[in-house]
Amino acid sequence: MQEFKPVKEGKVREVYDNGDSLIIVATDRISAFDHILKNKITKKGAILTQMSKFWFDYTKDIVPNHMISVDVKDMPEFFRQEKFDGNSMMCRKLEMLPIECIVRGYITGSGWESYKKTGKVCGIELPEGLKESDKLPEPIYTPSTKAEIGDHDENISYEQSIAHLEKYFPGRGEELAAKLRDNTIALYKKCAEYALSKGIIIADTKFEFGLDKDGNMVIGDEIWQRFNEKNRESHRWYLAGILDGLQKIQDMIRINPVYLNTLLKMLGITYVGQFSAGICKDAGYSSIAGQIELFARLAVLAVSMPVLLALLETVHDFL
Repeated sequence: MQEFKPVKEGKVREVYDNGDSLIIVATDRISAFDHILKNKITKKGAILTQMSKFWFDYTKDIVPNHMISVDVKDMPEFFRQEKFDGNSMMCRKLEMLPIECIVRGYITGSGWESYKKTGKVCGIELPEGLKESDKLPEPIYTPSTKAEIGDHDENISYEQSIAHLEKYFPGRGEELAAKLRDNTIALYKKCAEYALSKGIIIADTKFEFGLDKDGNMVIGDEIWQRFNEKNRESHRWYLAGILDGLQKIQDMIRINPVYLNTLLKMLGITYVGQFSAGICKDAGYSSIAGQIELFARLAVLAVSMPVLLALLETVHDFL
C-alpha cells in the first residue's frame, strides 16, 4: 500500500497530493488564536466535509466546483482507513485566482461602520436611511486581494480587481473579474434564499475560485463553512456600540468619568483573563491558566483601588 504524507498541513486541515488530484482532509482538531487545542470535536471534520459537498452539489448549476468525490472507495487504499472516512474530499487541481470574492447581503460589521461615515461600503454608494443589520436592496460585491500569510487582505474596488487580475492573467483581467463578480452574487442569492427558508440569515461570506486545466472558472476551497474574517470585525463594532451606550448613561446620570472608566477596565480585565485561562485549560496548560486567573484578580484589585479609597473616604466623612 502506498503511503501518503500531507504536502500542506494547517491547524485543522491536511492536503495530500494524489497526482492529478488533491485529497483534502478536514480533521476533528480545533484551534484558537493560531494554537491547536488539546481537545477535539468528534465528527467535526466529517460535518464540515459533508456541508461542502451539499453546497457544491446545490450550486453546480451556477458554476462548476473542484469536488470529485467524498467516497474513500474512490481514493487510494491509504485513505480507506477509518480516520479518513467521511472527512476526506478528492478534488481537481486548480490555479487559484488571487481575489477573495466577498459578498454582502446585509449592512453589518465593518460595512455598517463605513456606511455611517460615508454612506458607502468599499466605495459602493448605498441608499440613505439604512439601519444596522438591514437587508440591502441587492447584494453587493466587495473583492479583496489575497495576502501572503502574515499580511492582511486589502479591500479593492471592482475596477482595481480587473487590474489586479490582469497582472497574473494578461488579456483576461476584465473577463475574469466580471465572472468572479457575477458568480459570487449568483451563488450568494441562491444559497442565502435556501438558508433563509431554514431560518438562517447569511449576512455576508466569501468564495474562492480557480481555473482548471482548460482555463475554465471553477469554485474551490470550501463553501459556507467560514464566515470568518467578519466575526472579529463584528465583535469590535458591537463593543463600540456598548461603549456608546455607557457614554449616554454617563451623560444622563452624570457619573464621574473616572468611575465609569474604572468599571470598563475591570470588565475588560475579567473577560480577557477568563477567556485566556479557558484557552489554556483546553490546551492542557492548567498551571498557566491558574496564573492568568490570579494575575487578572490582582489587576482588577489594583485598578479598583482608587474607587475603593474614594468610597472609604465618603463613608468616613459621612460618619
